[in-house]
Amino acid sequence: MSRRGAAPAAQAAPRCTVTVCRGCCCGTAKIPGVDHAGQLAALKAELGTVARVRAVNCLDACEQANVIVVQPSEAGRAAGGRPVWLGLVNDSDATADIASWVRAGGPGLAEPPEILDLYEFAASRRVRKGIED
Repeated sequence: MSRRGAAPAAQAAPRCTVTVCRGCCCGTAKIPGVDHAGQLAALKAELGTVARVRAVNCLDACEQANVIVVQPSEAGRAAGGRPVWLGLVNDSDATADIASWVRAGGPGLAEPPEILDLYEFAASRRVRKGIED
């Protein structure tokens, strides 16, 4: 069967991006007692159909390890959402709260669980520029 006459595949709606630091300190034995591989696998399993989950090298916020950045979808950004930096995400409950928020729409579209306020931090402008571009 020829694909020439086939209709173009429908593009998926733009999704949130969940960036998981896995570099210098995050995701390493420097942060003991955390199943780092399990954390990343859980995020990918829970969010794979609703968000882009990616692991990146050091985000240069080592004092906050493990760091996860939730970037809004196009609709979330249009609604005023901005990237949210979360640090010290070292337990499965925090990971589950992040996944729940992203499934609900993420920045700009859904309010995060209040407990995530304890994890949010402001990265330096230099560090933010590297991930948000």
